[in-house]
Amino acid sequence: MLLLPWSVSCGPRPDRPAAAPVTPPAAADRSAPPAVTSSTVGTGTGAGTGTAAGTGAGSVQAADPVRVRIPAIAVSAPVVPLSLDGGGRLRAPDGFSETGWNAAGPEPGETGTAVIAGHVDSRTGPAVFFRLRDLAPGDRVEVERADGSSVAFVVRRLARFPKDAVPAADVYGSTGAPALRLITCGGVFDQARSSYRDNVVVFADLA
Repeated sequence: MLLLPWSVSCGPRPDRPAAAPVTPPAAADRSAPPAVTSSTVGTGTGAGTGTAAGTGAGSVQAADPVRVRIPAIAVSAPVVPLSLDGGGRLRAPDGFSETGWNAAGPEPGETGTAVIAGHVDSRTGPAVFFRLRDLAPGDRVEVERADGSSVAFVVRRLARFPKDAVPAADVYGSTGAPALRLITCGGVFDQARSSYRDNVVVFADLA
């Protein structure tokens, strides 16, 4: 699961490189995306129902995301809903080839900041967001939705934050318009914590 403040278990197989230069870990189960909590991510009008419409300028009718495509890094992956646990923490995706969406927050395309997270690697090799760090401003992110529609975003910037110093308002706060954050782990691997020290965050706006 994902723990606040962004202290997550992120670890590749010892003989695998990670998404950014790392100290190879001695032991770790998996590379989880960063912490997202109900206190840092706003609740959208759709809230996972696929029925409500966004209210901000440029928003589209809400619908659950089912697949994310990122042509620049050859990603085409299913999006599964992620629930919050009893402590309000977002659970990590079970699969390394799938991404997860915070179903308690805005849906991609709805007014607010939607979050899609994915693993960077596993014991057997790169995972879905292994190349997330390679994205550049202007790259497109396409989200296919359960109603058959799709919504496109354009990467605005990338950032890497220490997990204990993530600016929650900047990453998760609503901009008053549809926004998307793609998040995975990165940086140096901390063997003592069996976790990467940083998170890679892609900031994208509605195209």
